[in-house]
Amino acid sequence: MKKVQLVFGLLFIFIMFSCSNDDSDSENTNNFSTPLTVGSYWTYDVEGQAGSSRDSLFIDSETTISSNTYKVFKTRDDVATGFYSTSLRNNAVRESNGILLLTGELAISAGETLPIDLDLTLNDFVIFNKNVSNNQALNSSPKTGTLNETINGYPLTINYSLQSYGGETLASYTSNGITYSNVKSTKIKLNVSITTVITVLGSPQTITALTAQDVLVSTQYLADGIGVVYANTVTSYNLNSFIAGELGIPTSDSQTQEEFLDTYLIN
Repeated sequence: MKKVQLVFGLLFIFIMFSCSNDDSDSENTNNFSTPLTVGSYWTYDVEGQAGSSRDSLFIDSETTISSNTYKVFKTRDDVATGFYSTSLRNNAVRESNGILLLTGELAISAGETLPIDLDLTLNDFVIFNKNVSNNQALNSSPKTGTLNETINGYPLTINYSLQSYGGETLASYTSNGITYSNVKSTKIKLNVSITTVITVLGSPQTITALTAQDVLVSTQYLADGIGVVYANTVTSYNLNSFIAGELGIPTSDSQTQEEFLDTYLIN
């Protein structure tokens, strides 16, 4: 079941922080591991314009779903501020031949500051595949849906699509002053379009409030034998100026959040 609530406001705001990397196209696919062991943990420093915070992500237990064994991720005090930790919190992940598959509820939200809140029910949604090429779609089809809401008298039809993609393969990658070897990246993209109906001279007219666009792109860098060492999540939108004016929100915005691995333990 998916629960979707539309709340207009500003997209959540974060500050860009640069990470250096070595773009060597070294292929270490066969030796690349993504550890999923109970008791392993990762702590992340989360940076953004809204302030700094810290997430503590860990593997709490195992569970069986449809005869497959998954590892259940939790966060300290059930709190997460970064997109990566939020996406895994209380969800189940399993590994199969270098592929990480997520089952559970993926919450895409920033409370009052996101124009859309999406709680997506996912079943073996691929979030990482060590064997694919850059920009290759990881799922045979994206997670899609449509919802209808009325806001300030405007009937809105929202179409969304969630997909993940393969990324770079790097011999080394430096984040937060630490250099990691044998690193691969993955991307998660949320694409949204919105239409509404207005009355012109007594006749209803359908207009596009938000053209189809990636409103969220999260790029995550995984190091061999460690997991995600850095995540960069960009939110952006360009709204129809008339609708933006009627709703009293900016026509466009683009902002970034970063998550830096601080400490970790792999059991």
